[in-house]
Amino acid sequence: MAEPERIALVTGASAGIGLYTALGLARAGFCVVMAGRDGARLERARRMVVERSGGARVETTLADFASLATVRGLAERVLATHDRLDLLVNNAGLIAPRFQLSADGYELTVAVNHLAPFLLTNLLLDRLRASAPARIVTVASQAHRGARIDVAALAGRADWSPLKAYGRSKLCNILFTRALARRLEGSGVVAACLHPGVVATAIGDRAGRIAGFGWRLVKPFLVTPEKGAATSLFLAAAPDPAPFHGAYVIGKRVAEPDPAALDDALGEKLWAESTRLVGL
Repeated sequence: MAEPERIALVTGASAGIGLYTALGLARAGFCVVMAGRDGARLERARRMVVERSGGARVETTLADFASLATVRGLAERVLATHDRLDLLVNNAGLIAPRFQLSADGYELTVAVNHLAPFLLTNLLLDRLRASAPARIVTVASQAHRGARIDVAALAGRADWSPLKAYGRSKLCNILFTRALARRLEGSGVVAACLHPGVVATAIGDRAGRIAGFGWRLVKPFLVTPEKGAATSLFLAAAPDPAPFHGAYVIGKRVAEPDPAALDDALGEKLWAESTRLVGL
C-alpha cells in the first residue's frame, strides 16, 4: 500500500525563513500549506516554491496572526481540507516598532509571536496526534536571553520597548514548547523549538528608530533566510526526533536556554493564562 501523502503547515511562509522552510519541505516530498497575511506575496511565494521544487503540491491560505478569529479560521480550513497533519511549523513572527494592540486588544508582539501559535497548535493538536508520528516546530530566538515575563501582565504595556517585547515573546515560545512536550509525552508527536541564527530578514527593519537603523546596517553581514531555515528543516526531517522533544535547538544540537526558560512552574502559569486569553 502506498504511503499517505505527508502534510505540512508553515506559518509566515510568504517570505524569509518561512518561505525557505516551505521550499525545503516541498523538496522533501511534503504537500505544503503556506500561510501568510498578504495574498499577492503569498501567491508569488507559492509559485517560487512550486518552480524550485520541481512541481510539488503547494497550497496557500490567508491568516493574519494579529487576529485570533483569523487563526481559528486557519485551523478550521486546514482541518476541513486535510484528514492528516504531519508537521506544523510555527514560524510567523514580528517586532512591532511601537506599542500596538492586536485585534483582540493584546500587545501586538506577544499576540502574534506567542498567543497566535499557542491557539493554532492547540486547535490542530488532535489532528497531529491522530497523524502520529508528527512534529511541531516553533521558531524561537536567542533574543529570549535576559527576558522576563509577568504572566499576570503578559499582553499589556508595562516596561514596553520593541526589543523587550520581542524577547518576552521568544521566552514564551520556549516555555510553551516545554509545556507542550510534557502534554505530548507518549503520543508520538514531538515538539521542539529553535534559534535560527541571526537572519537577514525584514523582521528587524521596524524594531524602533535606533534598533531598526542598526539592523539595516548589519543585515548584509547576517545569515541568509535560506540558511536560517536549516534548523527548522533539520527538526522536520531528523530520522530520530526523540532527543529533541521539548528541547531548544541551535544548529543540530540541543542548547541550554536562559534559566527563565527552564522554569516549568512559570511555563504552567503561562499555559493557563494563554488558554484564558485566547478563549480555549
